[in-house]
Amino acid sequence: MTREQFEQCVHEAFREIPESIRSQIRNVAFIVEDDPRAARRAERQIRTRGILLGLYQGIPLPHRSAYYSGVLPDKITLFQSSIERIGGSDSASVRRVIRNVVHHEVAHYLGMTERDVRAWERKRRLLPGKKG
Repeated sequence: MTREQFEQCVHEAFREIPESIRSQIRNVAFIVEDDPRAARRAERQIRTRGILLGLYQGIPLPHRSAYYSGVLPDKITLFQSSIERIGGSDSASVRRVIRNVVHHEVAHYLGMTERDVRAWERKRRLLPGKKG
């Protein structure tokens, strides 16, 4: 998948987030990088089979105070090579992984802990009619 196609999939995954949640998301940059770097201890990350797929860096929404202004955007990074490795050669599978990573990292932005996000993901998988 080209970088442009991958970034379009990230955009589509973001658009799948319900408007009521999407409207709360401000001052966040979505970045695509080829390869992951080692995450620092305090960084929120998503790993699958030990592979770093995405990373949220910033101040989660509930932790922002009245003094939150004039700061650089939070950053959600998706690692293309890792996501493609997990998704395989099937573009639908890669899109599904992208969607899951985007939703996972947005949940961190909204203030969910790793434990909360994982529980939410398990619940989401069990709902009838929901896409992976």
